[in-house]
Amino acid sequence: MPLIDQHCHGVATADVDVREWLSEAKSARRHPFRSLLGVSLRRWCAPVLGMESHAPAEDYLWRRAELGWHEASRRLLAAAGVKHWFVDTGYAPGPVTTPGLLAELGGGTGHEVMRIESVAETLSLTAASPEALLNGILTQLHRAPVIAFKSVIGYRMGLRLPTVPPDRSAVVQAAGNWLRVKESRLTDPVLLTWLVHEAARAGYERGLPLQFHTGFGDSDLRLSEVDPVCLTDFIRAVPVPTVLLHCYPFHRNAAYLAHVFDHVYVDLGLTVPFVGPRAGAVLAEVLELAPFDSVLYSSDGNVLPELHFLGAALWRSYLGKLVDSWLADDVLTPADAERLVLGIGYANAARLHRL
Repeated sequence: MPLIDQHCHGVATADVDVREWLSEAKSARRHPFRSLLGVSLRRWCAPVLGMESHAPAEDYLWRRAELGWHEASRRLLAAAGVKHWFVDTGYAPGPVTTPGLLAELGGGTGHEVMRIESVAETLSLTAASPEALLNGILTQLHRAPVIAFKSVIGYRMGLRLPTVPPDRSAVVQAAGNWLRVKESRLTDPVLLTWLVHEAARAGYERGLPLQFHTGFGDSDLRLSEVDPVCLTDFIRAVPVPTVLLHCYPFHRNAAYLAHVFDHVYVDLGLTVPFVGPRAGAVLAEVLELAPFDSVLYSSDGNVLPELHFLGAALWRSYLGKLVDSWLADDVLTPADAERLVLGIGYANAARLHRL
């Protein structure tokens, strides 16, 4: 079944140390293969690269280096079976593929997801004045050929967003302060709040969803501040289609929000590869409350094509086992099961993004 990977990132266009990217931790002191992600990589990815399943980590790394980044990426991305790749281009910890090159390697079509904080940070490097910066941001939000907006405001100030945008004068002052101190990273809460509200406004007008990073990530965030329920007031006040990314360990809270708000969607992207064989349990917990039409597939693969492939392979395997168990218990009909699986993998995202 073809998939829409509705949130991922580019893969490295150079050989990298796989071990450095098998954790959200800054340090790789613990053996990265001694985790459910590491075990899953050896189980699922090794055969795609021409090795026995569960090949030892050292053998896997040797084979990966022998093939090189291009051939390993081509094999793994093609094996994911993705028809549309929605690529967040705002995260590039080194040279990575563009949406077009990612799709060229894996098949299908590449689309850009705009990370709004990265756009503001790039424009700040050349803006001649606060007004020029704000106008440049608005131009990008309203004209850039993208398929969705994405915010990492949870990393910068948490997810308890004000329900109304700040006063224009306060925004101009915040922009001026930011330009004067020449900080590369946008952290000002006034400017961040304005940016998210303007992205929501542009998304509403253009029919583009707004994605939020929620739940676990690297050590730059505070986990207690990125529970998706922190967005409740904003979601209630701002009716733009909202996609809650990753969500773990708050995936049940995300499912609740999708249950009570028609414009909220849940995406377990980053979660599935990390939990590995527990993916079925996490999916079952989301589907306890979330309407089937509100759940979206993605891999959140980044740097390593293994992550793009694992997202697809684990999703197919463990959602399939979950649905099989429901069929065996007469929970749903075969027609219901087909609609659920096709919906999460493809149809829900196609409808949301008007593909």
